[in-house]
Amino acid sequence: MASTASEVSQQVQSNNRTSFTSVKALTKSPELTSLPPSYTTTNSDDEIVADPDEDDPIPIIDYSLLVTGTLDQRAKTIHDLRKACEEWRFFMLINHFVSKTILEKMVDEIFAFFNLREEEKQEYVGKDVMDPVRYGTSSNVSMDKVLFWRDFLKIVVHSEFHSLDKPPGFRLIRQVCEVLIFTLSLSQSSGLTSHPLSTTLLG
Repeated sequence: MASTASEVSQQVQSNNRTSFTSVKALTKSPELTSLPPSYTTTNSDDEIVADPDEDDPIPIIDYSLLVTGTLDQRAKTIHDLRKACEEWRFFMLINHFVSKTILEKMVDEIFAFFNLREEEKQEYVGKDVMDPVRYGTSSNVSMDKVLFWRDFLKIVVHSEFHSLDKPPGFRLIRQVCEVLIFTLSLSQSSGLTSHPLSTTLLG
């Protein structure tokens, strides 16, 4: 049976009053009868995004050239790294010497975090956007009019490595971060403005 306008209105009002702590909790909640307004937007709110240029691929940085390449190879790679940071703000890192086992365990630990009970993850909900460890669904829930349809975990790893107590194996990420810290330190020494290095993980 189709819902009446009155029933739909009541559902929206009910969802409006419900406090969801994460997108995962929202999607699994039996209370969900319609999408909360905080996760919806109108066309006028959307940014116009240009179609990706197939001739402008995601930058790839060869880590091995930074540590074992010739002077010319190292100089070119640092130049490419700087350009990637300035224009893309991210890049794909290859030949980084981090074992496949470590990478797979890291991914497992990230999944383990997002699979923690909601009350456990709430321990890492930061009160400030600059907190070194911060879990949430949007950049600034108190300010953003429309929330992102995601859950994230942000960790500042340089100049001090911040880790989590849960899950227990989360510190495996440190080895991967050490490679990233070294790589980005080269871009900063080549003239980029220094920023706290953080890794953002999406669930």
